Amino acid sequence: MTRILLLAHAPLASALRDVASHAFPECAQALDAVDVETAQSVEAVEAALRDRLAAHAEQETLILVDAFGATPCNVALKVADGVHARVVAGVNVPMLWRSLCYRHEALDVLVERACAGATQGVMPVVVPRRQNQSQPVGSPAHDQVEHPHQQ
Repeated sequence: MTRILLLAHAPLASALRDVASHAFPECAQALDAVDVETAQSVEAVEAALRDRLAAHAEQETLILVDAFGATPCNVALKVADGVHARVVAGVNVPMLWRSLCYRHEALDVLVERACAGATQGVMPVVVPRRQNQSQPVGSPAHDQVEHPHQQ
């Protein structure tokens, strides 16, 4: 099964690991996190990533980073071989959860699922106005004929 490594600006990687471990405790052993500290050198980040990958060299690894073009992404792209370790930028909770749920699939398929999870998990959410709340000034009133509200 594919390992998932989170590489992001501190404290995001650890926070995402904690969220994933809370939702999927059985997957905690397949998930690793490396927080990139503000004062940390690129060389130190690269060494930490290489160490984490070497510790599980027998497994494929999906590296999820926070932002394309930022230090975590640049280091991951430098270290990942594109075959046994792949990089996906823009990590969010839906991406991570989707990755955990499908980590038994081939790495190429997992990359596609991670990207789909990220985009499908982002959507505008409209909260309906509670009934019996006052109307904002200039808003049309609900009447008995049109019934513009939904229940």
